[in-house]
Amino acid sequence: MASRFIDRTRVFVRAGDGGRGCVAFRREKYVPFGGPAGGDGGDGGDVIFKVSNDLNTLIDFKYRPHLKAANGGHGQGDKRTGKKGKDLIVKVPPGTVLYDADTGELIADLVYEGQEAVVAKGGKGGKGNARFATAKNRAPRRFEEGSPGEERTIQLELKSVADVGLVGLPNAGKSTLLKAISRARPEVAPYPFTTLTPHLGVVDEDGERFVVADIPGLIEGASQGKGLGYEFLRHIERTAVLLYVVDGSTLGQTQAGKGPIDDFVTVRREVLAYSEEMKQKQSLVAINKVDLVHSTEALQELKAQMEEVANKPVYLISAAEQIGLDSLIQGIRDVLAATHQ
Repeated sequence: MASRFIDRTRVFVRAGDGGRGCVAFRREKYVPFGGPAGGDGGDGGDVIFKVSNDLNTLIDFKYRPHLKAANGGHGQGDKRTGKKGKDLIVKVPPGTVLYDADTGELIADLVYEGQEAVVAKGGKGGKGNARFATAKNRAPRRFEEGSPGEERTIQLELKSVADVGLVGLPNAGKSTLLKAISRARPEVAPYPFTTLTPHLGVVDEDGERFVVADIPGLIEGASQGKGLGYEFLRHIERTAVLLYVVDGSTLGQTQAGKGPIDDFVTVRREVLAYSEEMKQKQSLVAINKVDLVHSTEALQELKAQMEEVANKPVYLISAAEQIGLDSLIQGIRDVLAATHQ
């Protein structure tokens, strides 16, 4: 499946130049030697990045790699100031982080609808000759050119904004779970890496709402960038709570030592290795696809072992069969409430 989701890109921005000041003199009847009347140039337009909830990707910048605001108008006679250049408002999705591509400096972290940041300031308009009149020089011909607008290359990175991030190995059932508990409609299929882009869903229970992000499946080595690991892990940096989703149907499959507990340990290791911030996040564990395990005793034993290893609440669920979801949602709500205190 080809993906049109882009979460990292660069764009060159340039603000508008200031307009040139004017050299002009009064030309009134019976006033043959009128004074200077040249107006100032207008300021150039700014380049402003602004959050819009209607967007969820940076793909538009692929086709607009250069962005420029309008120049200021030149000054005119009768001391008229040139028109200010029109600002360029550039819409970005929530969760967009802006860096100076040359220095690495953080410019802005744009999260909420309507939040904006000026990334390039327009140049100042030049002074007209009316500004340079003195007692000794009553008819100056001096003026100023407008100053150039700022220009820079911006690095944009998109990080999903969500309360809960679903993490797990490919095909653990995260997309099915997101679809089951929210209004999101991610692509669901029984093969790894169906999800190549983060999906967001809103869970609404009894008037309480929280946003869940389905992060593409992680693999061993993700924290070193393997399998697009950096791109995927970036999207859980903003989440308040992590929900590890583990495939319970692998219970008893001891080939190469793999099983639900090994899968959890692998994913947790990659998540915690990504950044120190990840170690501070609250988390839960959901063992998915329990409908495919036919031993209740084995499931309870797995749950007990997982809770010992994870030292976190563990829930037995089947997203496909709608088993255990109410209990899981309540558990998420409880952890979120404690996190936001």
